[in-house]
Amino acid sequence: MTHKEKRVARWYFGGLSSAFAACCTHPLDLLKVHLQTQQEAKLTLVKMAKNVVKTQGVLALYNGLSASLLRQLTYSTTRFGIYEAVKQKYQPDTFASKVALAAGAGACGGFIGTPGDMVNVRMQNDIKLPKEKRRNYKHALDGLVRVYQEEGVRRLFSGASTATSRAIFMTIGQLSFYDQIKLLLLKSDYFGDTLTTHFLSSLCAGICAIALTLPIDVVKTRMMNSKPGEFRGVIDCIR
Repeated sequence: MTHKEKRVARWYFGGLSSAFAACCTHPLDLLKVHLQTQQEAKLTLVKMAKNVVKTQGVLALYNGLSASLLRQLTYSTTRFGIYEAVKQKYQPDTFASKVALAAGAGACGGFIGTPGDMVNVRMQNDIKLPKEKRRNYKHALDGLVRVYQEEGVRRLFSGASTATSRAIFMTIGQLSFYDQIKLLLLKSDYFGDTLTTHFLSSLCAGICAIALTLPIDVVKTRMMNSKPGEFRGVIDCIR
């Protein structure tokens, strides 16, 4: 395998690994959406999980998995691909340049992944609605087609501004912080280029990404799950 082929495989498998991770973490993501769409904080995570399993069954925790996979294959593949390709070509050597690169890659990935993200949120939230109010999308593609037919193409990008903002900060946290933290660890006398170093770098970067994106994620989820005209914009949703 040539050096170029290795680089292509790296970002390509970044998208696939994100899709695999989505399969493992989807129940938690579904519960997160349920918690974020509560108008009042009535249920904790554990109580929410028990309620879903009790009323809908264990498999309900995987409701919307197809949309989650679609989201990762569009959103994550795009941002990993752009970040790795540009970093390979220009080799940014400062943290600021890595942040700028991650922001650009995240913006592209966030916008492209918005339709899949919106359908994912709706499918995950569907099971807690009364039967007469459920959208009942069969799978991700059915959701995309129905949104286009029933609400128009613009609705597919509902919440794009918050999804893009979230993706920018998520990518900054995941990729630029990861590269910088790993660099600092390797410069110390205590860490080599080992699995432990990569794990610690990933752990710290993940914490940074969550801290940066959590408030935006709540707004994004509520806007994507809203009915047409429910919110006038981001500020109205925050209020």
